Formats: sequence, structure tokens, C-alpha cells
Amino acid sequence: DAAGKLPVPANPTLKDPSQFRLLGKPMKRRDTAAKSTGKAEYAIDVKRPDMLNAVIARSPVFGGKLAGFDATKAKTVPGVRHVVEIPEGVAVVADNTWAAMEGRKALEIRWDEGANAAVSSATIRQRMSELTEKPGVSGRAVGAGEAALATSARRIDAIYEAPYLAHAPMEPHTCVADARNGTCEIWAGTQIPGIAHSNAMEAAGLPADKVQVHTLYMGGGFGSRGGGAYIEEAVHISKALGIPIKLTYSREDDLQHDRYRPAAFARMAAGLDAEGWPVAWTARIACSSFSFGGLRNGLDSEGVAGVADVLYAFPNVYVGYHEPGLTIPTNYWRSVGHSQNTFFAESFLDELAAAGGKDPIELRRRLLSGANAARLLGALNLAAEKAGWGKPLPAGHFQGVAAVNCFGSFNAQIAEVSVTQGKLRVHRVVSAVDCGQVANPDGVVQQMESAIVYGLSAALRGEITIDKGRAQQTNFHQYEPLRMSEMPVVETYIVPSTQAPGGMGEVGTPAIAPAVANAVFKATGKRIRKLPFSHESLG
Repeated sequence: DAAGKLPVPANPTLKDPSQFRLLGKPMKRRDTAAKSTGKAEYAIDVKRPDMLNAVIARSPVFGGKLAGFDATKAKTVPGVRHVVEIPEGVAVVADNTWAAMEGRKALEIRWDEGANAAVSSATIRQRMSELTEKPGVSGRAVGAGEAALATSARRIDAIYEAPYLAHAPMEPHTCVADARNGTCEIWAGTQIPGIAHSNAMEAAGLPADKVQVHTLYMGGGFGSRGGGAYIEEAVHISKALGIPIKLTYSREDDLQHDRYRPAAFARMAAGLDAEGWPVAWTARIACSSFSFGGLRNGLDSEGVAGVADVLYAFPNVYVGYHEPGLTIPTNYWRSVGHSQNTFFAESFLDELAAAGGKDPIELRRRLLSGANAARLLGALNLAAEKAGWGKPLPAGHFQGVAAVNCFGSFNAQIAEVSVTQGKLRVHRVVSAVDCGQVANPDGVVQQMESAIVYGLSAALRGEITIDKGRAQQTNFHQYEPLRMSEMPVVETYIVPSTQAPGGMGEVGTPAIAPAVANAVFKATGKRIRKLPFSHESLG
């Protein structure tokens, strides 16, 4: 308020960077003590007067509808207070979450499974494969586009695939809602409080000024907490019963009723000249639209992000997009379209380097041109220097490289791996990033390490498969994250910059999968074109 009363200077003088006391200096996190002592409040910690706890029985088939239920046995479970139908299914409400879960087990439910009961990972793949036989909606076209393939000295083709992925935060979705007496309050960890507010308004049927959102700490989000079904579900239950409700997902709920990172299918093709340099670059991609933004003239920009916006100066480019019309729920996932498309693009670029007899980093150096490309080149050169690219490695160790520009930042990663008796081990990841003016370098390092763990977990084992319209994975024994014993050494180097700050929360995720895949090729001669790596035999 006091600052708002001061006159606005006409020509402000910016502080010289040599005088910075805080900006660019390592700073301790202010929330560490609260998180370490249990004082930090997450949605799962919230308690309200007269609050009861709820879980929901949802259709096991995506898009299925409730056909009927008998709650007689559920109501005999000690602690169960209410069983109520809501738009998303049947809610069991109890004194505590365990009793609610036991009550849910006792429900007798009939579902109308609908058309999705015939959907499987195989039918999804077949549809996307058939769609990419055609060019699709143009996401980028330069020069002669696909026509240049016919005049190239050599053509290279490859098919790349990525699966659905769950978000799997350590704290499952939780929301406390109190919707009664013409008002609605919710307590939730949310990445986008505005959308959480809108979702609560819609579920409660109230105007904006009657809905209040309390934004709490969240135990991981990764794109899953931008609002989401859990907000609306909690409000629906509270509104139906007229009491405060804490809705909690089990891990099985979390994995089987997520809004997933879309599966994607890419037909990549390129043309090389007589000296082995790329002269044409094309991709036909099928990928469900992400939930926000939607299609513009038939194109989802996130569906081609990481392929259409590469900074490599190919003289001829065509990137086409197909929305496959699937009804599996999808949403943002850490690094969005770049999460799969950078794997496609950077792995395929490595294929072109091998086909043309070029060093993968030298090929990238030659192709990177322009202002933004110079920033990515700077990160690439720093990573190569710090990783000792081209220098002798320990026996049985091999390196792979990948680079990406996204969210206003530029990242290059070099992964060092070994493959022994068919078992892949990632020993070291050297990451260089230009994220503009750095506020807190410790935060950059933390985000890079976090993003690499997340991306490497997905690359090694992460996938959600569909059978009869159902997600097949139920818990961490089938959706296994990276273990402590598998964690590589991660070295993060920051390119000094006075450019506008870029993002760091997502930029480290896309490059790790292709960097490791390219290193595996060096180690075994085998190309990995389908995620996760667990599909491949490396023996």
C-alpha cells in the first residue's frame, strides 16, 4: 500500500549487476524448516470442524457411467456415515479415510462401460499409425517440405512412440471442500488457483465472489494439479451432504483415474545430401490434444512442440499433426509436448549424424544458427566441455547428447552410461542451461536434478497401458519410479546471462530420455525408438 502511493519515476535507473546483493546468489529455501518439522500444511493435513472423509468409486472404464449400486453392505462397515451418488460416481463418506476405503470395497456397483470398453493400447497405436500415413495439419513448413525428401541423396525413416504417463505425485490428490449456506471454500494444493476456483464455482453453482480457494503446499504436481477432477468431486460431495468433506485419492485412484500425458506416435523422415548433411526434416505426429488451449485450426501447438520449434537450420521442413480423437483423459505433464517430442527429435537427429558419418555434437553445432540458437549452442558447448566429450571414458562407458529449447530456457545434457549383461546403468549426467538472469542458482540446480529424476524414471519404466478401456497399472510395483541406488551423479552448469529469466521447472525433463537413448546406441548399436526403455532387450 505504501509503495502504491509513491510517484512513478519517469526514467528509472536499474541497479548495476556489480551491486547485486541477492540476485544470482545462492539462497536457502524459506520453507525447509516448516517442511522438515511437519509444520507446513498440505491439503492432506487439513482438518475442519465437523469434517468427514471421503473416497469415490469411479467407473473402471474411461467415460463409463453408473448403472446402479447397492450400499447396504458398505453402510455396515464401522465408521461409514454416508453413501451418496455424485456425477463422478459413488462417494463413501466416513469418520476416517481407511473406513471410507473399506466401505468402498463393500459397495455393489453396476457400470455402463460404454464405447471405451473396446479400447486398448493396441487399437490406439493402430489408429495413430494409420493417421500418420497422411501429412496432417501443418505445424511448420519451410522450403520444399516433404517434397525435398525425393531429391535428397539419401532418405532416412524411423517411427518413434511414447506411452501415456501418469503424474504420480507423492501426495495423492486431496481436496477439502465446504459447500453450504450459499458459499464454498476449498483447501487444496494447486498449480493454477484460478482454474481451481473456476472448477469449484461450476461444481457449487455459485458466483465467483462466493467461492474461496485456500492454496496450500502440494506434495508434487507435475501438471496434474491445475484444477482437476478432485476439486469438483470434493465440492459435489460437500454440497450433497451439507458438511465439510476431505476427499483423498488412494494410489490406485491416482494411477487409474489420472488425466495422463498423451501417448504419441511420430513418423520421422529426413534427407541427407551427398556429404551426409541434413537437407530435409519431416515429422508426422499423432497425439491427443492437451487439456488447455485446445485446437486452433486443427492444430494443438503442444502436440508438435519440441519437433516443430527446433532451432536447427534445415533448409526444408514439414511437421504435420493429427488429433486422433481418443477419449482417454489427458492433461499437461512436466514439460508438456516437449516431454515426448524432444525424445523423437533428438534421437532422430542422432540417427542422421550416424547415417552421415558425423559427430553428434558437431552436427548440432553446424545446424544451430540465429539468436536463440546461439544460446542453445552456448549450453551445448559448455556441456561438452564439462563432460569431456570426445575424451577417453572409463572402460565400458559411453556418452550420448541431447539439447532442447523450451519455456524460455536452453538446455543441453550429456549422459554417461554402461550396459552390462543387458542391464543399463546411467552413471553421470552433465547438464548445462541458459535460463537467462538467475535469481537463485541453488534453485536452478534443484530443479534440474528433480527434472532429470522425473524424466529418467519415465524413460526407464514409465507407462500407462490400456486394456478394455481400463488403465492396467495400479500402484508403484507397476509404475516404478527411479530408486535411490539408480540415481546418476548430476552436474549442473549455468551459462552466465543477463537475458530475461526463463523457466526452470520443466526445462530439465525433455533431454534426458534422448541423451540416454543416444548413449545406449553408442554402447550397443541398438536404437531405442519406443519408450519406456524396458521394452527393449539390450543384451
